[in-house]
Amino acid sequence: MASFACYLVLPLLLASTACHARDAVTPGRPLAANQTLLSAPDGKFVLGFFTPPGANSTYVGVWYGKVSVRTVVWVANRERPIPGGVADNHGATLSVSATGTLAIATANSTVVWSVKPAAALASPAARILDSGNLVLAGAGGGVAWEGFDYPTDTLLPDMKLGVDLVKGRNRTLTAWKSPSDPSPGPVVMAMVTSGDPQVFIWNGDDLVWRSGPWDGVQFTGVPDTVTYSDFTFSFINNAQEVTYSFHVHNESIISRLGLNTTGNNGVLQRSTWVEAAGTWNLYWYAPKDQCDAVSPCGPNGVCDTNNMPVCSCLRGFVPRSPAAWALRDGRDGCVRATPLDCRNGTDGFVTLRHAKVPDTVRSLVDMSLSLEQCRQACLRNCSCTAYASGNVSADRRADGSGCVMWSAGLTDLRVYPDFGQELFVRLAAADLGITSKSKKKHVIVAVVASVCALAFLLAIAGVFFWTRGKKKARKTGSIQ
Repeated sequence: MASFACYLVLPLLLASTACHARDAVTPGRPLAANQTLLSAPDGKFVLGFFTPPGANSTYVGVWYGKVSVRTVVWVANRERPIPGGVADNHGATLSVSATGTLAIATANSTVVWSVKPAAALASPAARILDSGNLVLAGAGGGVAWEGFDYPTDTLLPDMKLGVDLVKGRNRTLTAWKSPSDPSPGPVVMAMVTSGDPQVFIWNGDDLVWRSGPWDGVQFTGVPDTVTYSDFTFSFINNAQEVTYSFHVHNESIISRLGLNTTGNNGVLQRSTWVEAAGTWNLYWYAPKDQCDAVSPCGPNGVCDTNNMPVCSCLRGFVPRSPAAWALRDGRDGCVRATPLDCRNGTDGFVTLRHAKVPDTVRSLVDMSLSLEQCRQACLRNCSCTAYASGNVSADRRADGSGCVMWSAGLTDLRVYPDFGQELFVRLAAADLGITSKSKKKHVIVAVVASVCALAFLLAIAGVFFWTRGKKKARKTGSIQ
């Protein structure tokens, strides 16, 4: 009978808890260490105090509300935790002052983390949204501060990675030091806006991975995102921002992009929650193969995982260090077999298809040019070594638009079997197979063609005037 009563009471208790769950901290009503906030209206995210497994420190963070494995996606005080576990910190609080200062304090009122708005807020509240964003706002509704401007190691749907030029902020991801330590580790992912913008991953001073620039459809170094039918990927590059984000169309899909430390390197992982298995499924990751390493084949070298060895020189180039190349050490890259001859105008281009285009940090970008105008601009610039379209067409069948030009060695270049852009590499005439004899032949052919065309036009003109003369003679005869 008692068990039956419990079954009757339990749903009422759960309903009561749901009704009384709150999503905000307000003045006079702080959040205690043994309490949580639940996002409205669907309870997708929880905000509260937590202690990572194996740690003896307490943090305030955000985790999923409908995922059985606690997965923290944002941490407020990751650089200054509260000593001891949550059980030892019952007096710790997250509070909002009457003017809008959001703060985390220990039981003895020591503030370990705080956010102070630029101006005092009327009736302030810190609220956790169903997007996972913690926002601080006043009665007017304008957001004075938001957690999405300060990501930790995770990019959530509709959360932006990159530079907000209005706020002057570069939103980056920084991996945890370890699974038990949320403090910032050496692995960082950030948008670099110089040249044609790209995303990079560093491990300390070492560059680990490069996304390649956005080609109008996706990043050229991320070939498989076009297969994500339930996702939309967005890249914005204007006077207000240079940012990347993703959107999930199917609300039943829980997906995150996380930066982690693996071994001595960093790895970017897209994971999706599989409810039936009660676990996170690895959907995509980078770096993935040896050609994802940054410039394994050096300047003017091409990395192709379908070849053995994976490194080869671009057409018209030879290994800089043949001995090292023979040992499959391609880091020194390749040099030109024949110098360019810009002054005489004999240089041309060879097309490298399915390419992840070279590093664009120092490239010249002009999105107003067509691909043909880009070619002409590169030919006029004697330091231009290659060019490519800035935005390819959606079906990759047309030339696209915009112009990206390189003026130095082409680094971190790779190719894919059936993905990527066309890269047009500048070569001397000799390396294009154009010899002086063949050039002379082309000149002769051109001259002969011109003479024939002129003769043809003269013949047509002669026929025209002869016919006109005859008609005039006939007309004159009839009048007489």
